[in-house]
Amino acid sequence: MKNLPKYIDFVFCFAVLPVMMIMFPIERWYHNFQSYIVLLGIWLYCLYFLNRYATVPFLFNGDKKRIVGIAIILASLVVTYCFSAVSLYTPKPNIHDEGVVRLFPSVKQYQQAVWSLFMIVETFSFAVGLFTQTEIQRSRRRDVEAQRDRAEIDLYKAQIKPHFMFNTLNSLYGLFLTKNENALPSLEKFISMMRYIHTTARLEMVDLTDEAGYIRELVALQSLRLNDKTSVDVEIDIRDNSLKIPPMLLVTFVENCFKHGVSSVSESTIHISLMEKDGLLRFQTCNRIFPVKRIGEHMGIENCRKRLAMIYPGIHRLTISDTENFYRVELEIKLKK
Repeated sequence: MKNLPKYIDFVFCFAVLPVMMIMFPIERWYHNFQSYIVLLGIWLYCLYFLNRYATVPFLFNGDKKRIVGIAIILASLVVTYCFSAVSLYTPKPNIHDEGVVRLFPSVKQYQQAVWSLFMIVETFSFAVGLFTQTEIQRSRRRDVEAQRDRAEIDLYKAQIKPHFMFNTLNSLYGLFLTKNENALPSLEKFISMMRYIHTTARLEMVDLTDEAGYIRELVALQSLRLNDKTSVDVEIDIRDNSLKIPPMLLVTFVENCFKHGVSSVSESTIHISLMEKDGLLRFQTCNRIFPVKRIGEHMGIENCRKRLAMIYPGIHRLTISDTENFYRVELEIKLKK
């Protein structure tokens, strides 16, 4: 599709236009008016490429260039008129034409040929030029939309980082404040996780196994501050190590489990499952709900929902069940190699 206009140019220049010229009595004129026929042929080819690469693009641009395009059209009419105005011969009266009413009796046959070829070249060149410019406009529109989507995705990804840091630092503060023995191991894990975030900040995709390892560390870090009232069940099984996934895509769902599914007085279980088989990723989380109103508590989930819609349109399914006592997330993605 990208080179289609060039193929059309080739077919027109080496097949269509020569055939159209042969259809007129060019051969008879050529023996008598060689210079005229050669110059006319050169002009028609020049006209075709002039329209393709100048006139039509100018008409698609701003007002000033559009004026230039219109000027080129008028100039091409003038040049073609000059070709048709050249007096090559005076036709002899034909007895077979007696009684025939001609629409333009003063127009000679070669003049009809000049204007007919001119209209053929104009129509063909404008059609191909308009097709090319339409594809260029579509390509530019797609590029703009892609850049806009990329900017939105980067924004959603950037919003996850301070969200994660706030929650984790809050947990570390509690551990150090209570002089918990897990405070230093938690800090080490936090530093390791921040290193992962930094190295993947500019990457569009990371290995699914690396993201799964990050989730393991996140769960381990969050589990250090839990008491015996909360149990965490993590199940990860990845068959294909070559698969990729956007970084920090699943983290918000995991964080949400620890943000709303932990209580110091009631028993609860957090279940996290990350399974991959034949390129199909199945991610599930389930936790009890202990309502704690926080500012911006739905922002992370909405960001993930939007990222999924933009990165995996039509090949993912996200189901969130928010009942009175439990919060469940089920996500399926058909990953591409």
